[in-house]
Amino acid sequence: MPRAAIASYAGAQQSAVLGLKDLLEAANAFRTSAVPDTGEIEVTILGDFATGTATRFEAIILPPCLDGPPDRDEITRTAAWIQAQHDNGALVCSICAGAFPLAQSGLLNGRPATTHWALAEELAKTFPEVHVDEEKLIIDDGDIITAGGLMAWTDLGLRLIARFLGTAVMLETARLFLIDPGEREQSYYNLFVPNLSHGDGNVLKAQHWVQANHQSSASVPDMASIAGLGTRTFLRRFRAATGHNPSDYLQRLRINKAREQLELTTNGVEAIAAEVGYMDAPTFSKLFRKVVGPSPAILTGRKPDDLPKQ
Repeated sequence: MPRAAIASYAGAQQSAVLGLKDLLEAANAFRTSAVPDTGEIEVTILGDFATGTATRFEAIILPPCLDGPPDRDEITRTAAWIQAQHDNGALVCSICAGAFPLAQSGLLNGRPATTHWALAEELAKTFPEVHVDEEKLIIDDGDIITAGGLMAWTDLGLRLIARFLGTAVMLETARLFLIDPGEREQSYYNLFVPNLSHGDGNVLKAQHWVQANHQSSASVPDMASIAGLGTRTFLRRFRAATGHNPSDYLQRLRINKAREQLELTTNGVEAIAAEVGYMDAPTFSKLFRKVVGPSPAILTGRKPDDLPKQ
């Protein structure tokens, strides 16, 4: 009988804690018809980690936290329990901010991991040995699974059901809960938000100019001139301030503007591409898929015939 413990640490999102319990326990009903020889998943919501250390779990789950990462004391308290359970063979899973106590345990050092895209930079700075990939919604690294957004507990729950009870049970459970069992990426939901609070006034001048002139052929020399800096100095300071090189920054800004129009208007793809600065619609579609993930057709629900040929 696989035993799963959901860590109800201080600040844990209770809708995720209880939702995961419901999801995993509901899967047990399908087990009897699909794979009757497989034991049921026994789910425990655990708040007392000292007591929990004495019990060996096959999986432990660190849920999201609505207010960002748990506080430092809670992270430290939970990390010791995580390490002990992993040493005893538990599969360790985190969702969103649950990645912080997992990283504190040291188990993510040198490993790929994901968290909510809004927390990715903080996780990477706090734990530089972790290879943070905020574009992935879920990363299964064998004995450790990390999931990204606040609602990624559904994706993780299905992954655990498939592992412990089989794919057939997972699909039946997904059908009951109306959850899409397919693979997704966080980049579908990650909007580009420029950093304007970095404190570099020269770079900020260039950012404000690009914001107002993103449709034009804004070149790096143009941006450097607006910033009042030499090109090499501008490139170095722009990346340090924004985390992007100027070309990538401009591209993401344009794609974000296009995405807003694709979601909120009925304008054609060619017209939107031209309005944000791309005269070649196929090139725009290719860049859109690179930055966002799905094509404009998938994002808007428009038929592929409505788009320019690739």
